[in-house]
Amino acid sequence: MAERKSEGVKVIAENRKARHDFHIEETIEAGLVLTGTEIKSIRAGRANLRDSHARIERGEAILYNLHISPYEQGNRYNHDPLRPRKLLLHRREIDSLFGKVRIKGYALIPLRLYLRNGRAKVELALAKGKKLYDKREDIAKREALLRIERTLKSRDR
Repeated sequence: MAERKSEGVKVIAENRKARHDFHIEETIEAGLVLTGTEIKSIRAGRANLRDSHARIERGEAILYNLHISPYEQGNRYNHDPLRPRKLLLHRREIDSLFGKVRIKGYALIPLRLYLRNGRAKVELALAKGKKLYDKREDIAKREALLRIERTLKSRDR
């Protein structure tokens, strides 16, 4: 959990696999509508973005499969860990995303969940799924860069 005090940002969860599985076209910040025990659980760092995605339905952006563990002291006031959660976006942002998501192959994927000045935010990405050969190409590039760095280090000695 990285923490940047200057901006008042505390990262709670990151979806590292999203950058492996998708080409990220653009990102946007959205707020979350949460219950009391959910925000307490998020502040405790008990959230998971794996397999989550957002959809635009009836003019609202909704986040699915975001797992927020039940708050330990919440007893009967606890929430369903996987319930759909409404995202807070401006109307023009929702309309713009709706038009872009309708294009085949695009999806809204959350990249990270963080607290900014005490409020839960999600960084959403407009993403297009990668094909298997794209993933292999990325791995080959990464390995080539590592080999170059190793040879430069060995020459410096």
